[in-house]
Amino acid sequence: MPHPQRYVFVRSPLTGSARPRRKEARRPRRTLAPVHPAPPSASANPEAELLARLQAGDDAAYAQLVREQTPALLRVTGRLLRSDQEAREAVQDAFVSAFRALPRFRGESRLATWLYRIAINAALARLRARSQADEVSLDEWLPRFKEDGHAAEPSIPWPADAGPERREVRERVRAAIDRLPDAYRTVVLLRDIEELTTDEAAQVLGISPGAVKVRLHRARQALRTLLDPWMRGEQA
Repeated sequence: MPHPQRYVFVRSPLTGSARPRRKEARRPRRTLAPVHPAPPSASANPEAELLARLQAGDDAAYAQLVREQTPALLRVTGRLLRSDQEAREAVQDAFVSAFRALPRFRGESRLATWLYRIAINAALARLRARSQADEVSLDEWLPRFKEDGHAAEPSIPWPADAGPERREVRERVRAAIDRLPDAYRTVVLLRDIEELTTDEAAQVLGISPGAVKVRLHRARQALRTLLDPWMRGEQA
């Protein structure tokens, strides 16, 4: 004999009377997959990834670092050493030193900046190893002053069209920089060409920030003396 249909009674919110409601089979409850934050993309911090690969001894990472950084390192070491061959050797020395120091590198600065400073130091070490006296004295290019403190040869404003964008001007400036004694030339290159801060240049050169400022000021005065006749049209 079939069982009678079972009903449950609920109170209607409208009439307050009890109405029969057929009990339906309970549907299985759907559970949503837990939402987890997406893992960071491998390219979110490519430098951190490259450093991790380098410190793990990844040969492909070494090749990538050399390929990406060599052009900039050759530029700065070439300016310092004025020799393509010595610049290449200084860059090679820098990479060797950097690879040896990688286990101790903690990422306090950008990897490129860290390697850049190592390359500059390698070039400066080669300059010091030359053990040659400066060919000229910077003093002869510094401004001369009278006893009353006024300049013996007042500076004349340069022509307005002698802007730094002109290729010829840039070549003249670089040639004049190359004539400076090494101690002053390196300061000009680091501060005015490579745009290091005073503190960064002091750290690289192993001198005080005050010494950097003094050398840079004297070097700029000498450069103006060297360039002044040409800029005024007195030299071809």
